[in-house]
Amino acid sequence: MNPARYDAWYDTRKGAWILRRETGLLLDLLRPSPGMSLLDVGSGTGRFTREFADFGLRVAGLEPDPDMLRFARSKHPDIPFLRGVALTLPFREQSFDFVAAVTSLCFVSDPVAALGEMWRVARIGVVAGLLNRNSLLYRRKAGRGGYAGARWDTPEEAREWGARLDPPASAVRWGTTVLLPGGSVLARLLDPLPPRRNPWGSFLAVCWLKNPDLCPPDSSEMKNRNPPHDITR
Repeated sequence: MNPARYDAWYDTRKGAWILRRETGLLLDLLRPSPGMSLLDVGSGTGRFTREFADFGLRVAGLEPDPDMLRFARSKHPDIPFLRGVALTLPFREQSFDFVAAVTSLCFVSDPVAALGEMWRVARIGVVAGLLNRNSLLYRRKAGRGGYAGARWDTPEEAREWGARLDPPASAVRWGTTVLLPGGSVLARLLDPLPPRRNPWGSFLAVCWLKNPDLCPPDSSEMKNRNPPHDITR
């Protein structure tokens, strides 16, 4: 994949809109305060890393692809980008307040193991952007083009991942956005609907929390003691 061509898509009208929607949802689930630290795992060209930095977070990126890494370093020289993989993060326990992975887990063969590594490095919690198997995009694009080889997940599966963490996630927040992937006027009108009442968006964001007391409360949090069907309320 050509890093410059990939990154330039976010400068298009559709790409910029999707970037805003997805970043907004990730930050809404995390609710970090400016000055907190975040590691972006699978940071690619650094687009989302930059969004987190512009919010006021102290960020670092981790990326296995040397071409992507070279591009990110040249475009965002003020952000540290390191080479590494999700399954063996080169950081001590609780090195960052938060760890994020924006669609990078979709290409990891063992997402639970990768999530466990992110969990180890996070002090407060982990957020991931996933491809939603309940979405219209899945029916249109699964297995084709840039989605070839990608895994599509559901909120129920993400909840099970949280229960397998050590220690288990004490709370899970989730939401979706980009209901209609084409970026049309209709898509933009529909997307302001409350994310947690729309389980069919293309972009599924899930936040696993170690200590919810360190973040503002959320009435839609899903406790691990709840039955599985509660995840889609």
